[in-house]
Amino acid sequence: MPVSSDLRALLKQYFGFESFRPLQEEIIRDALAGKDILALLPTGGGKSLCFQLPALARDGLTVVVSPLIALMKDQVDALTASGVPATFLNSSLKADESRARLRGLHNGEYRLLYAAPERLMLSGMLDDLQRWRVNQFAIDEAHCISEWGHDFRPEYRQIAQLRERFPQVPFMALTATATERVREDIAEQLKLRDPARYVASFNRPNLTYRVSAKAGAYGQVLDFLRAHPRDSGIIYCQARKTTESLAEKLRADGIKAAPYHAEVAKEERSGNQEGFLRDEIRVICATIAFGMGINKPNVRFVIHYDLPKNIEGYYQETGRAGRDGLPSECVLLFSAGDVQKHLGFIAEKPPSEAAIAREQLNQMVHYAECSGCRRVELLAYFGEGSEEENCGACDNCLTPRATFDGTVAAQKFMSCVYRIRQAGSFGVGLNHIIEVLTGAQSERVLKWGHQKLTTYGIGHEHTRSEWAAIGRELIRLGFLRQTTDKFPVVELTDAGRAVLTARTKVTLTKPVTAPEKVVSHVGEIACDELLFEKLRRLRKELADARAVPSYIIFSDVALRQMARLYPKTEAEFSRISGVGVSKLRDFGAQFLEEVAAHLRVNPKQIFADTSFTQKPSAPQRGKLTETIVATLHYWRGGRTVDEIARLRDVKPTTIYGHLADAVDAGEPFDLNQVMTADQQTRAAKAFYQFGWSNLTGVKESLPDIDYGPLRLFRAVKQRQ
Repeated sequence: MPVSSDLRALLKQYFGFESFRPLQEEIIRDALAGKDILALLPTGGGKSLCFQLPALARDGLTVVVSPLIALMKDQVDALTASGVPATFLNSSLKADESRARLRGLHNGEYRLLYAAPERLMLSGMLDDLQRWRVNQFAIDEAHCISEWGHDFRPEYRQIAQLRERFPQVPFMALTATATERVREDIAEQLKLRDPARYVASFNRPNLTYRVSAKAGAYGQVLDFLRAHPRDSGIIYCQARKTTESLAEKLRADGIKAAPYHAEVAKEERSGNQEGFLRDEIRVICATIAFGMGINKPNVRFVIHYDLPKNIEGYYQETGRAGRDGLPSECVLLFSAGDVQKHLGFIAEKPPSEAAIAREQLNQMVHYAECSGCRRVELLAYFGEGSEEENCGACDNCLTPRATFDGTVAAQKFMSCVYRIRQAGSFGVGLNHIIEVLTGAQSERVLKWGHQKLTTYGIGHEHTRSEWAAIGRELIRLGFLRQTTDKFPVVELTDAGRAVLTARTKVTLTKPVTAPEKVVSHVGEIACDELLFEKLRRLRKELADARAVPSYIIFSDVALRQMARLYPKTEAEFSRISGVGVSKLRDFGAQFLEEVAAHLRVNPKQIFADTSFTQKPSAPQRGKLTETIVATLHYWRGGRTVDEIARLRDVKPTTIYGHLADAVDAGEPFDLNQVMTADQQTRAAKAFYQFGWSNLTGVKESLPDIDYGPLRLFRAVKQRQ
């Protein structure tokens, strides 16, 4: 087995990287040792390299089971551009193309073969595999084999037969999204033998999560896109018709957009996807049919126009943003109406499936309406803890929602649940409780005599939607529980009964609202923007000539490094991220000449010691929310952060978040009020080392400085 230096030499030669990402090297070593492996790495975490590099480090063929034709072509194009002998077999190939590739496989010309599970299980194909010296089966998107996964595909169940036919060949199962239950099911279905298990952190620190109440959804989307004029992204919709109407409206407003769903003609669908990958289409409006395995690294935002069905799907879809590690936005538009639509679809499922679907939907609604850190909520769902209570990169941490004394409302709601149960010895659903509280004269209320209850009509101070939000929060707080039956019933818990009896104070959070304005926290590597645009045009020309997406040539990260470092020699160019031997040979001269030509007529720019910074902009003041204005009022009145936190009954980290948002909006701030000169010097060095998006890494290197001052320091420096 190659020593560490040999693996790193292969890594640099073919992929252009100097070091491995977390867990990659350990997985590769176990693969080369012939072990079965179950690896769960987040989107953008480098799953593919875990089987691609071992394929180059030994003789024989690695067979990759892949669910989508687009994914196969995408990965093979990228590997070929890097000098890796790889191919795929699927229905998109003409007969003569398939024959040519089969000849190459018979002659041992390839190290990697991508194929769909149904193709591999053909009898003739199985016979060929035995002749091709297969040294490993890599099962990509392995969660597709589990009925408990969010994207179950029956054809994946056939893969287990490969174990019987090739008992000595090790298996590697990889996925980005799987709960503990799904992981166990993958291992069982694939008959993995004492697999080495690797579970990386689910945390994507470069993603900012936001949830907004739907209020004129198209206008909200259009405002967002206009605030991010250079960025491309995906808008996920529940219905196929919505993708088409949304794309049509966006095109009418001058935004290059296209729809993608299963009923779009195959040729048009492929064209839209290809246009998006090549940066010719800026926005894809899609159903969940789009995205699995799409390796476009510079997706800067993902918007959920409708509520996803479950957290696993939501996590995977948001994970398509920021695969290059640069900060990116994830926005979810939430409305109770979407919940009812999902419940209508769920009612048509068989009882066992419906119960699972309702439970998953409840978890999704809980995430959308929670008042705590959204990152903590996501990590907890996948069984991962978080030491940070305030991530500084979600709406709840950046601008916490206001709370209010909800004791009276809670008492009324829980009393109504109690009285209904007492009167009829049966429970009812959330909507019926709200009907009783608001004095509705519906058929069921009158039929069951609930207009005679003492709680009938006592809730006129709140609207039906407000009562619904209150009821859902009481469920989240554990004072009520909701069954997952076909007709879910709301019941009082022991904790709720205790609160009701003792009249304990209950603090509730105001519902999610539509934002006052779109705030962008997306940053980029500071560079010569004019040169960056020239390099982008060159990249596009080279990509078009090869009929591949632009990022196959170089990523945005690589181009920004070139436009920052101005490489003059091949040695300097080879130090750019993603430049391996093949890309240096194929593209080095053209990009070096573009840099040199630029410098002949433009001065070299000097950049501060920062890895990331926001896009240059005039210091215009944005609109501040009421809660930030209140914090600024106290701060300018001479109060300390701790004093303001006590006055406003929040944590100091929240106050620091308010101040950072004020800086983002253009408010002046003197860092000397919160950090010493030495702390500022050390913070600047740490951010340079770890990058301006990696607040956790900076904090770990500076244990004597809290997150709050560091977040504020970053905001001030980025604004400057």
